[in-house]
Amino acid sequence: MTDDAPSLRTPAWLRGTGAARAWRCPPAPDGVRAFHAALSGYAPTPLTELPELAVELRVGRVFVKDESDRLGLPAFKALGASWAIHRALAERARSGGQPGPVTLVTATDGNHGRAVARMARLLGRPAHVFVPRGVHPEAAAAIVAEGAQVTEVAGSYDEAVDRAAAAAAEPNAVLVQDTAWPGYEEIPGWIVEGYSTLCAEIDEQLATAGVTGGPGLVAVPAGVGSLTQAVITHYRSRPSGRAPALLSVEPEAAACVLESLTVGRPVSVRTGESTMAGLNCGTPSSIAWPFLRNGLDAAVAVRDADSARAAARLAGLGVDSGPCGAAALAGARVMFTGADAEGRRTALGLDASSVVVLLSTEGTAANPHSTAGQEPALRTQVP
Repeated sequence: MTDDAPSLRTPAWLRGTGAARAWRCPPAPDGVRAFHAALSGYAPTPLTELPELAVELRVGRVFVKDESDRLGLPAFKALGASWAIHRALAERARSGGQPGPVTLVTATDGNHGRAVARMARLLGRPAHVFVPRGVHPEAAAAIVAEGAQVTEVAGSYDEAVDRAAAAAAEPNAVLVQDTAWPGYEEIPGWIVEGYSTLCAEIDEQLATAGVTGGPGLVAVPAGVGSLTQAVITHYRSRPSGRAPALLSVEPEAAACVLESLTVGRPVSVRTGESTMAGLNCGTPSSIAWPFLRNGLDAAVAVRDADSARAAARLAGLGVDSGPCGAAALAGARVMFTGADAEGRRTALGLDASSVVVLLSTEGTAANPHSTAGQEPALRTQVP
């Protein structure tokens, strides 16, 4: 095995029956894309074709959805935060909430908290963000720079969520959390709806690139599963047509989705340190779980080293991707290479003509960890 070769130390979960592609759910609501389009600075993020990766993965075409600059922030999270805050404040106004400034409260591994803080600043609202152990000081400083109060928690992401929920119990506070649990599901649901804009853009961009049948596989970095839920909703709500295989990718240090799928029920895992800070989550979102259980074809966990190599590869191809964003490529490399790769490809319905979409959910500016390394190549960008 070469130094650049990925490894499958943690067993992958693979449905392999095609049942996920036959499962259906209701679509995301209308109006989300129009809301985002009306925001200052909105533009679709690039979908970049990388022929070199198609050769490497032995598929027809590979596209990377580059979320390194979304509404002025270096990650996709602003889509969910903006829509959820819009909905939450509108509902509060309609229900006659208490007068006075409303503090937006959340916990974060970095990107979501910065997105909430940015929206709070734009709306003239205070924000209070709880960050767990392992979040880089520069990531916390970026949230402070948005004008938010930041409280550092000595424990895990799950503990930071608990602290945020307790703080949001005050009368003039609203919890804007991107994970759900029984009794707290409406706002996380709105966050998931916000991510539907990303998927709608991919549809349009693939069509522009001449891909009329949609992708054969979409690889999604997964933390608590909210973005994965949005992707599943998008592709499993279509009444007809060929549905793609869907793959979730997590850090080995925090593989809560993989573990939950393996045992057949949502479970919490003890998280460790990971450079994939935004994915370092120990418990799947309660509203995401039914979608993960029914709509995913496969799940895999990757090492930090695999993600770092993938980020370096993407940098060499001209795509700015942090460790979390590069996890999608790292997961695809693990699934499509090594022992029993052909069996996994067959189970996912992939062949030499398949189109693969990798969601690169953040740029390097979102995560201070280095992704040094360059590899030369060409790229084709789809606007």
